Amino acid sequence: MKIVDVCALYSPQGGGIRTYVEQKLAIGPRLGHEIVIIAPGDRDEVIEHGPGARIVTLRAPHFPLDRKYWYFEDEQALHAALDAEAPDFVEVTSPWRSATMVAEWRGAAPRSLVMHADPLSAYPYRWLGDIFSRPTIDWQFSLFWSHLRRLGQSVDLVVCANRDLTRRLAEGGIANSATIPMGVEAGRFAPERRDARLRAQLLAECSLPESATLLIGVGRLAPEKRWPVVIDAVTIASREQPIGLVMLGEGREKRAMLKRIAGNPHIRLFAPKRSRDEFARILASCDALVHGCEAETFCMAAAEARACGLRVIVPDAGGAADHAASGGWTYAAGDPVAAAACIREAIERPWRPAARVRTMDEHFAELFARYEALARPFRRVA
Repeated sequence: MKIVDVCALYSPQGGGIRTYVEQKLAIGPRLGHEIVIIAPGDRDEVIEHGPGARIVTLRAPHFPLDRKYWYFEDEQALHAALDAEAPDFVEVTSPWRSATMVAEWRGAAPRSLVMHADPLSAYPYRWLGDIFSRPTIDWQFSLFWSHLRRLGQSVDLVVCANRDLTRRLAEGGIANSATIPMGVEAGRFAPERRDARLRAQLLAECSLPESATLLIGVGRLAPEKRWPVVIDAVTIASREQPIGLVMLGEGREKRAMLKRIAGNPHIRLFAPKRSRDEFARILASCDALVHGCEAETFCMAAAEARACGLRVIVPDAGGAADHAASGGWTYAAGDPVAAAACIREAIERPWRPAARVRTMDEHFAELFARYEALARPFRRVA
């Protein structure tokens, strides 16, 4: 089956979605499928990723708030690219303009909307949640809900990576929503990657001895990631016991985060590690992951931490919360005092690592099986 992913959120300098796309390009052909990613970029270009896998970029403007990304502007060019590919199945991975463009494409292939973003949790729920209830916020943003319902009617399947988002979409009138959790890269993340010497070095970077607890936080330095909650929680928790925090991230909020850390010697901010092996070794060498964002659609960082045998300390909403269900701790989203109490409890409690964590191979096998079932009637007609 030929699967075309119209991925407006892809960037070679991106984070979780870039990793997801790279995994799809590697795993899809192994499962017998041809994978084509259509993404906006600086130029019209075809980038081969081995047999049966390639990225097609269409010339597009940069996204003004983050110039590492672009956005689809030319609907005719996108439709022409879809016509040229003649896919058996089309994915679209942003609920914004590109989804409408795919809905308006006249091709016969079935299609899905993959919710790689949860805009309501990332923005209005975060901005207004201390003032209004979620039903009130949903009413205030009824135009967006109407847009989502139209998108749901234009596709054959809406894919969510966490149960909370699936439930909310179904309650909002998007009946064809399904939960298909993602996973971790097989063989990459494991407790055996733990390196006692590296752990000691990281604690020394945090001006702490090996007897201290080493936490890690991973993600873009963006407002929706709620880094101030993480920083404040660790600062509060470390008043009672020695705790260090290693942060791996980059983004437009870097200056604000350094100001928030304010010279705290026990919290260090480092650039992300581009080497996946190096990142896995760092992750496995820590004691727990602490995360602040309740708008995650899956929270790959928490999944990879669990696969490395770490405790996860996450908000009680969004995709991150699913990872605590099989061994972890949740706190009231957005509350650093609650997060600090959760950190202390997680450190003090006995810990049994997760028996196993779902892999990306399992995710794509389930996802593509759903696509094949949806595409079968179209093939008979053809």
